[in-house]
This record gives sequence, C-alpha cells and structure tokens, in this order.
Amino acid sequence: MPTSSGQHPWVDALRVYLRLPVLAMLFLGFSAGLPFLLVFSTLTTWLRTSGVEVAAIGFFSWIGLLYSIKFFWAPVVDAFRLPLLTRLLGQRRSWMLAGQALIMGGLLGLSSLDPASQLGAVALFALMVAFGSATQDIAIDAFRIESAEDEVQAAMASTYIIGYRGGLIMAGAGALYLASAFSWQVSYQCMAALTAVGMITVLLRPEPPRQPLASRLAKEPRVRAFLRASRGRPAWVRRTGAWLIGSVVCPFLDFFGRFGLGALGLLLFIGIYRISDLAMASMAYPLYVDLGFSLDTIATVTKVFGVIMSLLGGLVGGVLVVRYGIGRILVLGATATVLTNLMFAWLALSGAQHSLLVLTIVGDNLSNGLASAVFIAFLSSLTSRAYTATQYALFSSLMTLPGKFLSGFGGLVVEGMGYPSFFVLASALGVPAILMALWVWRHHVREPGKHAVSLDKP
Repeated sequence: MPTSSGQHPWVDALRVYLRLPVLAMLFLGFSAGLPFLLVFSTLTTWLRTSGVEVAAIGFFSWIGLLYSIKFFWAPVVDAFRLPLLTRLLGQRRSWMLAGQALIMGGLLGLSSLDPASQLGAVALFALMVAFGSATQDIAIDAFRIESAEDEVQAAMASTYIIGYRGGLIMAGAGALYLASAFSWQVSYQCMAALTAVGMITVLLRPEPPRQPLASRLAKEPRVRAFLRASRGRPAWVRRTGAWLIGSVVCPFLDFFGRFGLGALGLLLFIGIYRISDLAMASMAYPLYVDLGFSLDTIATVTKVFGVIMSLLGGLVGGVLVVRYGIGRILVLGATATVLTNLMFAWLALSGAQHSLLVLTIVGDNLSNGLASAVFIAFLSSLTSRAYTATQYALFSSLMTLPGKFLSGFGGLVVEGMGYPSFFVLASALGVPAILMALWVWRHHVREPGKHAVSLDKP
C-alpha cells in the first residue's frame, strides 16, 4: 500500500537504481566484462581461424592464471600509491585507470599483429590485457564496497552484473560480428576504443571516503603486538611488517581460526568445484570452428543466446538457493556441470548440426549460470566481514586456478585423443566436485530454515 508520503513502497525501492553510485557500476561492470573474452574464447577463435594449431591454442588458456593469482597483488592495490595518479584521483580511481590503460594498450597491440606469424607477441599483449583486467577487478570491487552504504550494495552488485554481461556480449558477439564484416584487427581496435567507457566513468565519479591505512592496521591486535615487540627497529621495517601482518597474515589466520582443519577441505573444494567447466573451456571454440560453424553462427548462438541462458541459470540458481539452501544446490550445480559438459562430446561426434549446437549451449550455460550463482553465495558465506576484500580475492582466485592450469593442456589432449575423448575426460574431472559438494552439504552447511543459510565452524 502507499506510504504516508504518497509513494508506493516498491517505487521507493526501485529509486535506488537511479542513484549515481549504482548507475556508475553499470558502466564499470561493462569495463570489467569487456576484456575477459578478448583474451579467452574470442582470442582462441581468432587464433584457430588464423591457422594456429590447437596444441598452441590450449596453452593460451594459461593467460587466465593471472585472474587466478590476483590475490598476490591485491594488498598492493589496496595500499600502494601510484605516483601522481593517486594524488590526483585517489587510491581506487588511480588503480582502475591504470588497469584500463593497460587493457587499452594491450588490445591496440593485439590489433596490430598477425597470429600466424607473431604468436609470441600475441601472447605478450594478451598477458598485458589480462593483468590490467585483473588489476581493474581488484580496484572496482573495493570501489563498489566503499562507495555506498550496505543497503545499496545489492543494487550495485546487480547493475555491475548487468554491465558485466553487456561487456561479455560486446567482446563476444560484437567482436565476432566485426571480425566477420571487416577484420580481426578492426574488431580489436573497436574493443580498445570501448575501454573509454570505464575511463570516463572513473574520471566522472568521486573517490569514495576511506579510512587511512595506518588507522585500519592499528585496530589489529596482532599488528599492535608486532609494533610493541619491534620497538627500536628501523621505521621502514616496522611499517612493512605491520602492513604484511594486517593485510596478508590476519585474513588467512582468521579463516583457519573459524574453520580449523576443515579449512583445508574447504579450500580444496573451492579449487575443484568449477574444474570441469574451466578445463574444457579452451577447446570449445576451436571445436566450433573445426566443425565448420561460421563466425556469425558462433557469435549468435554462443555469445548472445548463451549469455542470456547464463543469466537465466543464475536467476534460477538464486531462487533455488532461497528455497532449498546452499548445500543441495551446490550438489545440483556440480552434477549439472558434469552432465552438460558431456554434450560437447556428443556435438563433436555428431558434426555441424545447428540444433545440437543450440541444445549444447542451452545446457552448458544454464548449468554454468546456476553453478556460478550458488558458488558465489557459498564463497560469500565463507568470507569474514573484517577481511572481505582479501579473503574473497583468495577464494575467487583459487576457484579458477586448477581448472585454468589443466585447460592449458587441452590442445595436446585433443591432438592425441580427439575432441570427443577430451570432453569426456573433462567431464570426469567434475566427479570429485560432486562428492565434495556432498561432504560440504553434510558437514559444513547449516540450513536451519528455508530463509536462512549459514556455515558452522566444525
């Protein structure tokens, strides 16, 4: 019913999406999503159409390891001041702009190359794009958390995801359409120009208020104990030690303190839950090319239709988590991933059947979206509010590390065993994730009611 001010409560609630911090995340999400596919599936499609061998293409998936180890330099992004830029823009905006500059430079570098004869240079510029993108992700996450109060964070996350998916569509379908109509070089030049969307947003939005590093570290008991014990030592030693303890050591000790030895099992589970999907990712687009599908078909089915299915899977996953809790849906997501990845083996055996390609993409993206939604909820439930940035960076990095490492060998497996055997093997990698999801559900997830989900310390 209407409020006393005459406004309907739903109208008041929807007004949050008109707030400038929330709208800004739409464009920053686009900026974060844009470079991702340009060093993964879009790049591997370009390499395959240029005649690069699948074995070499498989190793290009290792570029994604930069996203998996970003927690190593997350404390640096959090504390280190960039010369001149930080003084002009602030800590968060300076690092976002620096990451975006690396992305733009790397994409322009890629646009000047011929993969068939300059594969080494392609790898170096792709690494440059991935490093800039991972750095931008760290800064955007911190910027989002610090830019608005807690009650606005859900709306900011929603607009960020919408923008991110828009960036994926542009870097996927948009880049393939441009490559088909003009050339891969023109396509990557256009993608480099779109990096300006994030740059302009950074320049227009203010730096969020932030507690000084020294004040934050002073609240840590372990930091205070170190400073007392290190009296008389050089100032730089005390500052460096305090930073390392507060920014690196404390988040890890907090996690193991809450979960004990069970923390090792949880970290193992985080590392293998998405291993099946990630291990097969490097060979999916070379398969489409080798089966004879056109770039326009690949773009429409996988990059537009596929992204829509992924969003639908995420929505379904969110609803199922509310209805049944995290534990059951973790098991469902792991099982669905294994089953839908087997469809790629079916596609490889059946040849270029358009209807089967659509069916494969529907299954793969629905399961991917569902599994991603429940896993993000699971990782968030593991994260301590005191160390959100560092712990979540660790979890999200570990989530992709094993799968992306194995993905690098995908081309060698395809050359030696063929596409069908490769996808069956990749699906089998997901079986341990199903077993561990059952263990997590039974021993680490407490679901007292349909509207409450929490994790117990064992």
